[in-house]
Amino acid sequence: MAEQFKKGDRVEWNTSQGKTTGKVVKKLTSPTDIKEHHIAASEDNPEYLVESDKTGKQAAHKPDALKKVEE
Repeated sequence: MAEQFKKGDRVEWNTSQGKTTGKVVKKLTSPTDIKEHHIAASEDNPEYLVESDKTGKQAAHKPDALKKVEE
């Protein structure tokens, strides 16, 4: 089972430029549109909205793409 995260958790994930870090903004549990991307989140298949430390941009990620990091 994928790890559960909460608002404010520090996480890292892989990008095409390598690993990056940020924080969880919120858990998405219903279908959501972010800019031009449709996020098919649900209670059974949640995704997490995270904000990048490097760019300040927000994106949705599946739980198995994120790893909690210690501060």
